[in-house]
Amino acid sequence: MSDPMAGLPPRFLRTPEAARYLGLSGRTLEKHRTYGTGPTYRKIGGRVVYALDDLKTWADRGTKTSTADPGQGTVLPAKKHPGLIPYAGKERRAARTGRA
Repeated sequence: MSDPMAGLPPRFLRTPEAARYLGLSGRTLEKHRTYGTGPTYRKIGGRVVYALDDLKTWADRGTKTSTADPGQGTVLPAKKHPGLIPYAGKERRAARTGRA
């Protein structure tokens, strides 16, 4: 019996492959994860993986037709932004341990 998944593209990509798909460096994608500005990801067995649909959805937020087009949203740069509480940021760790 043949494998029904044979010949299909992978559904999930690890960080290096996801970064290549988006045209970013792996380090930039890691920074997006840290600051909470990147695409949705999953942790499976301690490994970070990205669904192709999530990568496309995140990239599509930056779709514009001209410089005057406000578009549907903004893909933020991979840096700290006021008002965003990153998943692995100091604010969350400090709140959990009770230390600043």
